[in-house]
Amino acid sequence: MDSERTRTLAGVALIAGGACTVLGFVTAEVLYPGYSAADQTISALGAEDAPGASQAVFNAAMILGGVLLVGVAAALHRLFDSRAFTGVTAVTGVGVAGVGVFPAHTGAPHFVAAFVAFGGIGVTALVAGSVLRAPFRYVSVALGGLELVAFVLFVALGDGTPLGIGGLERWVAYLGLLWVTAFGGFFLAAPAGEQPPA
Repeated sequence: MDSERTRTLAGVALIAGGACTVLGFVTAEVLYPGYSAADQTISALGAEDAPGASQAVFNAAMILGGVLLVGVAAALHRLFDSRAFTGVTAVTGVGVAGVGVFPAHTGAPHFVAAFVAFGGIGVTALVAGSVLRAPFRYVSVALGGLELVAFVLFVALGDGTPLGIGGLERWVAYLGLLWVTAFGGFFLAAPAGEQPPA
């Protein structure tokens, strides 16, 4: 497969994964009467005490988003000479899918998967900043850094802010998803025949 087609497929997969995840969150919330975006975590949408429709939508969205990210890692392997970039992207994808495979009520497996997903997306964005050309490298580093700061605050403060545990968690999740979709746009916007690396 030539590099231009690989780049295009990676861009489409990133945008599709980001959109699928955001719409999965929104749809699952609508299907969960009484759900509080401030007082409940995002993962509560897929837990055993959530309505069946909410569980199905949320967990399926996470699994699909994770599988697409693992596929993107395979594309990155073809496009970049960076094992770190490929590896951290693949591990993050496994973590994202793991959130859906192991819903919140499973305990430790879910928390490990969520930690890998949240931490991994920020680290992936930072690593991307080391191999991508400007100006997107600066966008990548900024979004990755902000996502990791939000993640640390989420772990440290939990529900101890006016945003509540769910609101603060959304800062983490949506900063990561913003980077994912922006990265997809970066691939698709590259002129024909031009490689995305620096």
